[in-house]
Amino acid sequence: MPAPLSNRFCPQRERHPERIVQFGGGNFLRGFVDWVVDVLNTETDFGGGIVIVKATPGTYEVLDEQDCLFTTYLHVIQAGELVEETRLISAVNRSVYPYQDIAAYLALARQPELRFIFSNTTESGIVYSAADRFSDEPPASFPAKLTRFLYERYQHFTGAPARGCIIIPTELIVDNATRLREIVLQFAALWRLEAGFSRWITAHNIFCNTLVDRIISGFPQADAARVFDQLGYEDRLLAAGEIYHSWIIEADRSLLDEFPVDKTETALNVRVVDDAAPYRTIKVRLLNGAHTSMAPLGILLGIESVREAMEHEALATFITDLIFQEVIPSVSEIPRGELEVFARDVFDRFRNPNIHHRLLTIALNSASKVKERLLPSLHGYLAETGELPERLVIAFAAFVRLYRGEWQGSSIGLNDDPEVLTWFKTQWAEADSLDALVYRVLGNEALWECDLTDLPGLAPMLTETLREIEAGELLALLRRTAS
Repeated sequence: MPAPLSNRFCPQRERHPERIVQFGGGNFLRGFVDWVVDVLNTETDFGGGIVIVKATPGTYEVLDEQDCLFTTYLHVIQAGELVEETRLISAVNRSVYPYQDIAAYLALARQPELRFIFSNTTESGIVYSAADRFSDEPPASFPAKLTRFLYERYQHFTGAPARGCIIIPTELIVDNATRLREIVLQFAALWRLEAGFSRWITAHNIFCNTLVDRIISGFPQADAARVFDQLGYEDRLLAAGEIYHSWIIEADRSLLDEFPVDKTETALNVRVVDDAAPYRTIKVRLLNGAHTSMAPLGILLGIESVREAMEHEALATFITDLIFQEVIPSVSEIPRGELEVFARDVFDRFRNPNIHHRLLTIALNSASKVKERLLPSLHGYLAETGELPERLVIAFAAFVRLYRGEWQGSSIGLNDDPEVLTWFKTQWAEADSLDALVYRVLGNEALWECDLTDLPGLAPMLTETLREIEAGELLALLRRTAS
């Protein structure tokens, strides 16, 4: 085995000024955002060093041991041939741990060169919690941590306009930056911070809504030894993913003066646009909708990954029909031809044999994903056709069954808000019939932001579908919908 990755394998490493604070150090941020920043540092005069802040307790032990170096391992199938691309990412300078050293965290806010803040704290990360207090070291939620960070900066620089930040969240929720700013202002009011701080946030900090797209499947266990031999070092943070990427940033074009993604030799599919909504609709309803439909069905069928799902004769046909016959017809505001081209590209990406994207990973926080990714298509299809979309209802039923937490005598390792998981488990335990269970689920306005029992015919269709799943007829159910 080659020697572990460290600075000895990057002798010409340049330490750039710490212009970026990044909340989170997971696979996606490392394989996408940090990759983009590294390209900018190499090919333009951007010169931005990253400080990673761990938004939850614990440390990034391996990252620190590797001197904050890691490698992206990207691949694509072109003309039937595997194309691989590796890049040693050296843009991260250090990591900071608020739960261990709140002073270092607040000191970071006082650094004058800081300009950008990136984040990916999952779909459930951008939430308001009135339990968070200014005096907490640190506050628990990400928005509360950010508010405390920005207030420290505001105070230290006495509200100087030039010390505001460009905040670019990548969490997959609608208008992520707009929501984040709203919560920061909520905390400013809750904590009774002076009015000048709220004015500074609004006038001198730029919050950019975004849409991101790159499948980062994480550590490539099967390929790791071969890749290590090629690299000449062992990288325990090796991040495998696809070469394809897209980053839509909703902002004024002047952002490119500071974030010059249009000036690189490497083709970066990063666009600064006036309105991200159409791009979001396409990506969330088609790509993410396919993932969120596929995950519970695949898990119940014993399938581990997206690629395996696309090789399964019944599930692959079902998901393809779901997208082309139910989701695309539900998106009336975008030309059908554009949607079909995007969908075909999505399924080509799903079939990439070198991407091992686990369905249980995709199932993370599925309750919020169903709300954001499936229900708009269900509503849209009903509005366009006057009928319920059979396949989307089946996917919804599979989600409800998955959240029982067990299947065929074995527990399922679900990862979601503990309150959500407990609520579903309680409904399954206490409901005296599937009809009662379905009415409780559909009527949970806290989950769906509406009462789904109002949709004509949905409750009986969902109940009957769950009954068939419980009877072991899931595979037959999928095959019956084949066009």
